[in-house]
Amino acid sequence: MTSTLWRSTAVTLEMIKWEHSIFALPFALTAAVLAAGGWPTERQLVWIVVCMVAARSAAMAFNRLVDARLDAANPRTAMRALPAGLLGAGFVAGFVAVSCAIFVLGAAMLNRLTLLLSPVCLAVVLAYSFTKRWTRWSHLVLGLALGIAPSAAWIAVRGSLDPRIVVLTGAVLLWVGGFDVLYACQDFEHDRTAGLHSVPQAFGLEGAFWTARAMHVGMIGMLLWLLVLFGLGWPAQIGVAVVALLLLYEHSIVSPTDLRRMNAAFFTLNGVISVLFFCFVTAAVLMRSQPT
Repeated sequence: MTSTLWRSTAVTLEMIKWEHSIFALPFALTAAVLAAGGWPTERQLVWIVVCMVAARSAAMAFNRLVDARLDAANPRTAMRALPAGLLGAGFVAGFVAVSCAIFVLGAAMLNRLTLLLSPVCLAVVLAYSFTKRWTRWSHLVLGLALGIAPSAAWIAVRGSLDPRIVVLTGAVLLWVGGFDVLYACQDFEHDRTAGLHSVPQAFGLEGAFWTARAMHVGMIGMLLWLLVLFGLGWPAQIGVAVVALLLLYEHSIVSPTDLRRMNAAFFTLNGVISVLFFCFVTAAVLMRSQPT
């Protein structure tokens, strides 16, 4: 029984690609550093990480559960754990419930406002799974699901929300929305057959690429605005320049006629982008906090 539980848990973690929690986590930690004017307390950092991983785990497992029938009909996703019969729906539902409970516990350990807002956060991250059934802009809902992380991390440190950090939420929303538009290009034919909505489905592959480019240009604009709002110095400015160059490279290795390197653009580069941005902004904050 114990070995079966561990095996099912391992398969679930593989199914949700839990290691990709790194996408939004550095942006949440960036907000925490900005909120603290330096390093937050160890306790705050630990519970922010717990909440981030738990929320993403719940959202991804829920998405796989809701989309199991659609995944089974899609050649690209038919071998995922649920349609392939490697996991039962009951186990995955239980995993979602436990992840949600851990998230609420983590929110309670931070402060009263994070606890009060935890159901709202869960509603946003879980609702995404249904949106592609009725709107082409589900990519932006996914962006919001990850984008609320910086605002939530700020609240975790300060116990209140500063409108300036919402700019970082907007930047993450556009970043995630843009790369999800690109990723959805792989399912263009399947989505049409299944009656699902997406930007590629609405505007075609060429239109989808232009939409993603516009979103990522908007992201860079919001990051520059963030630097102005917080008065961040040259390390953060270099960080935004690096993000812009990596996004440019990401768009250069895929095209409407060649999606073969989509996984490299989607997984590898986006993880590098978020980590590097965190490092450069943290350096700027710590440099500013040093006595002259």
